[in-house]
Amino acid sequence: MALAIFDLDNTLLGDDSDYLWGRFLVELGIVDDAYYEEENERFYREYREGRLDIHEFLRFSLKPLSEHPMERLLGWRARFVAEKVEPAILPAALELLRHHREAGDRLLIITATNAFVTAPIAQRLGVPHLIATEPELRDGRYTGEVSGLPSFRDGKVERLDQWLKGQGETLSGSSFYSDSHNDIPLLARVDHPVAVDPDARLTAHARAHGWPIISLRNGEHPCPHPGPHR
Repeated sequence: MALAIFDLDNTLLGDDSDYLWGRFLVELGIVDDAYYEEENERFYREYREGRLDIHEFLRFSLKPLSEHPMERLLGWRARFVAEKVEPAILPAALELLRHHREAGDRLLIITATNAFVTAPIAQRLGVPHLIATEPELRDGRYTGEVSGLPSFRDGKVERLDQWLKGQGETLSGSSFYSDSHNDIPLLARVDHPVAVDPDARLTAHARAHGWPIISLRNGEHPCPHPGPHR
């Protein structure tokens, strides 16, 4: 049984769940619309450009969680998944997950987006294992701080290594699907890296290293033949 690892945003989803959550809060009037929209756009741009300060972003994105009781947050989140996430799920992504599930692979999503936002998305996609940035909880409320290491860039590799050790797993035969050059450190670790609707920097890197490039947005066959183990 091999490990099949998936990035979430702009890979299995046709959008970015963190960004969508921010816009959803703006639409509900929960956060100041002008300021939040401007900052949300800035952080998203910096992420795409590879210069995101993850700690600055997390202080921004987790702050609204600390300002409301859990019951209210959960109600908003249920609406968010139904109204914003569901339309962003790519049919070809569901097919890709089904392919790995039927092959007997163990499915894992690893994402920099926080676990409050992504846990119900992983559940909706039928992926039983999730590594995400963990918001700190204290006495049943979020503090606005991060618990542990954010799963971003090299942090994804470190968090995955911790998970593998705890599960008694290895990366033998593993695959990882991602759209972003931010994930090159983890893509380089698995046996079968796959670039999915990749950004320009990942496209160039994938071509230089002979990695498969697929599209889940354009309805292409989502299951490349894996290359030889490296």
